[in-house]
Amino acid sequence: MPGGRLTQQERQRISAGLAEGLSYAEIARRLGRPTSTVSREVTRNGGPGDYRPQSAHRATAQRARRGAPADAPGHTPAGGTLGGTAEDRIIELAVRSGMPRMMARVHVDLLLSEDGRRTAADLVRRLKVSPASVSVAVNSLVEHGYVRRERDPLRRRDIYVVDDEAWYHSVAISTRQTLESARAAKEAAETLGPGSPVGQRLLKAGTFLERVVGDMQESADHWRTLLR
Repeated sequence: MPGGRLTQQERQRISAGLAEGLSYAEIARRLGRPTSTVSREVTRNGGPGDYRPQSAHRATAQRARRGAPADAPGHTPAGGTLGGTAEDRIIELAVRSGMPRMMARVHVDLLLSEDGRRTAADLVRRLKVSPASVSVAVNSLVEHGYVRRERDPLRRRDIYVVDDEAWYHSVAISTRQTLESARAAKEAAETLGPGSPVGQRLLKAGTFLERVVGDMQESADHWRTLLR
């Protein structure tokens, strides 16, 4: 495994990986580097949305000449008021929970916009990614209830909107999908025989999921007024 400082070519590959929506772990694997190396590199140089390989290479060289620590206390990377700090942390938490990185980047950009609205062109320009990447991400966000799609009749374009009610809809969609899995498990248990070991296992799992998602939906309905 290579050691030492990242080369400019490696930084270009990191940038390409971020544009593809790859995780830090996958980028690191392709480089043959520790994941922590890639994570620190991106975080200290603008975050996933503002990482520039040339600027990162120059900044590293300048730090080396000054003898400054790479991660000085209180250091805030360049690239916007939240670049490399709160925005990156929110994205990383979403990725750790299972959301694809590009989907997380689009979602967070919408969340942090003044009015919670962006066009596809806005997202492409701000995130510096391809229209196809944005299209895949927003379609998934709409499908999972995190974002809704509105049509601008005057300019014939879609506008993607995240509002407070989106949180309720995302919970509702999630519970509905989990409920379908629970019912499928119980049906399989009946087919295999509820008295068999496999049938019992599936029946318990289905019943557990059914009760949990029922409680979640009831709670979401009860607290929905907080979003209005």
